[in-house]
Amino acid sequence: MTKLKYDRPAGKDWNRALPVGCGTLGAMIFGNPLEEHMQLNEDSVWSGGPANRINPDAAKNLQTVRRCLEAGRIYEAQELLRFAFSGTPQSERCYQTLGDMSISMLQEGEPREYVRELDLETAVHRVAYSLGGRRYVRETFATAVRNCIVTRIVPEDGGSVSAAVRICRPGFCRQSIREDGAVFFTGLLDENYTFCAGAAMAAKNARVTTIGEHLVARDAKEILVFFTAATTFRHEDEEAYVRRMLAEAAGMSWERLREEHIRDYRTYFDRVRLHLASEEERNGLPADRRLSDAAEGKEDPGLVKLYFDFGRYLLISSSRPGSLPANLQGIWNRDYSPAWGSKYTININTEMNYWCAEMLGMEEMHLPLFELLERMAENGERTAAEMYGCRGFVAHHNTDLWADTAPQDVYTPATVWPMGGAWLCTHVWRHYDYTGDLAFLRRMYPVVRKCALFFIDYLIRYQGYYVTSPSVSPENTYILPDQTHGCACFGPAMDSQILRDLFTQVLAEAELVGEEDGEFLAEVRERLLGLRENTVGSRGQLLEWFEEYGEAEPGHRHISHLYALHPSDQIRKGRDRALAAAAGVTLQERLAHGGGHTGWSRAWIMNLYARLWDGEACWQNFMELLRHSTLPNLLDSHPPFQIDGNFGAISAVGEMLLQSFEREVLLLPALPEAWHTGFIEGIRARGGASYDIYWQDNSLIRVCIRAERAYRAEVFYKGVRKTAVCPAKGSLTFLGKDFYKE
Repeated sequence: MTKLKYDRPAGKDWNRALPVGCGTLGAMIFGNPLEEHMQLNEDSVWSGGPANRINPDAAKNLQTVRRCLEAGRIYEAQELLRFAFSGTPQSERCYQTLGDMSISMLQEGEPREYVRELDLETAVHRVAYSLGGRRYVRETFATAVRNCIVTRIVPEDGGSVSAAVRICRPGFCRQSIREDGAVFFTGLLDENYTFCAGAAMAAKNARVTTIGEHLVARDAKEILVFFTAATTFRHEDEEAYVRRMLAEAAGMSWERLREEHIRDYRTYFDRVRLHLASEEERNGLPADRRLSDAAEGKEDPGLVKLYFDFGRYLLISSSRPGSLPANLQGIWNRDYSPAWGSKYTININTEMNYWCAEMLGMEEMHLPLFELLERMAENGERTAAEMYGCRGFVAHHNTDLWADTAPQDVYTPATVWPMGGAWLCTHVWRHYDYTGDLAFLRRMYPVVRKCALFFIDYLIRYQGYYVTSPSVSPENTYILPDQTHGCACFGPAMDSQILRDLFTQVLAEAELVGEEDGEFLAEVRERLLGLRENTVGSRGQLLEWFEEYGEAEPGHRHISHLYALHPSDQIRKGRDRALAAAAGVTLQERLAHGGGHTGWSRAWIMNLYARLWDGEACWQNFMELLRHSTLPNLLDSHPPFQIDGNFGAISAVGEMLLQSFEREVLLLPALPEAWHTGFIEGIRARGGASYDIYWQDNSLIRVCIRAERAYRAEVFYKGVRKTAVCPAKGSLTFLGKDFYKE
């Protein structure tokens, strides 16, 4: 069994609490034996309703900004961008905590033999302790089937137990409602935008009473607690929905609820299995102890497996069909005004959340992101027209619950970056490339087409190339030869790289869906051919901006110009040797100046080194992630907590073990020495196949390929190629010795 184990409760430390979730609902469980605390979230509880934030002065100043940039009047351009292009108001809505639930055990004494654990194979949280000669167990899970968080409290020896439950949202609650066996609170998030949360209690061989805001059961053989919540984002009558879901769950037995939940969860979790040879005794240690040992230099491959399974658990628990996509904190946020609004930061963080989805068998978890993208395309048409006078749709570097597409913040290094929607649109092809779902592609193609249409209008000619203007290289600052510090620019490398993917993919998608607009396709081809290629600088590095500038922060957390290496495959080691070498120099320079100091940046570095086939660098950076950017509960720390590092790191694990491009597959391309023996089963390749890969003493033993649809790929291991051909639902096995050179 794969479990996060601890020998002490979290106390009041959120960074030690453990998460449960079912996409729409989430809870951080502190595991305190006598006074349980659960911090609660519902994914559509945000700080307000939709708003039109488009700056009315943008369009009339666009050409002036462009002229200033071309003339080198950077400060003047940036001042005008700050005034005329920042959103009005400047900020989108932020994701908020829903509130808290307490479960008071009506007992006295000092608990002993305490243990808490989160079983990643069943998604069940468990607290157990002894008190007064009796063993008590409290289990909790979040069921996506019933959209409820369910807790069972029971004495193991068949005795009795007493408890009281309360839910609250201090200072942000409009009304408290009490009934027999249930309590509710309601609140107003914005005009015509409200929420309701409710808890119910059932007790075996005991009566449940409502006293004030508390539900109380005494001397029961078993106590069950149910919680759910909803907003008018999804439900016209959210209170009626909450009441119905609580009644349905309370009408079922614990055993049936638990079995139903585990069956649903394991549908996704069991698709992939990783094993790395490790010291077995370490697997029984508390997770925080293993982390502290890693910080002292103790290598623990088994901790990698735990982290890998935890990452998959987090995505399954925070992004489900019908939910919103995982935001900066997945769904687990304790604040009313969290860091960066806990929004969707779409200049890498949201995209990183989903790099692992298809590769690790969680393609359904990607679907909420596409639903958000469809809503962004609607709003983004207005943003494109009113801000830039362009057709199509545009989105900048943030969005929120309401799919806002206007610029976020008054922050020159990030605000006016028109590529957020374009980067998200590349995920459409990624999903199709793995799944072959043509119906999905037909549904999403109009969105991608609108995005390409915007850039047909937005791009300008500069020195013979099509470039974006204005733009930025996300959050970074350059230094001109005259020591001018600037952010706003034209044609940064990342923009051209994203557009190369977007235009290439829209042409492929158009052929598959039967696009008949020849003029549009001709314009796409013309813009694609006019993009600037990746360029190597004087130090052998990949250029980040259109020209070679100095960097104000050479160890910057963003490494935007390496998008071409990962997540894109425009630069591939073995095919693009000079550019791959330049990417390596760029990485070395970033790290030499302190790069990788945030969790998600370190995770991106791992993915980049995997694409450079440097397993030892991947492993070194993974250890740095564990030592410096991982909280005691294994959640990633920016700091503070951001979930993208968790998801980015497990993407890197997948990339270390299998890479697939254009029906070419690389086996164990970045296997570090420390992972000398192990296997991964069920990892996906583009084209519709899953791979089971087994290795021993750092050498491939065998690989088994299973095809979902007719499949053909060139499979490489240590430079030797084998052709894999499988019919739909067919399979094929190669032995390691098949790849030996004759």
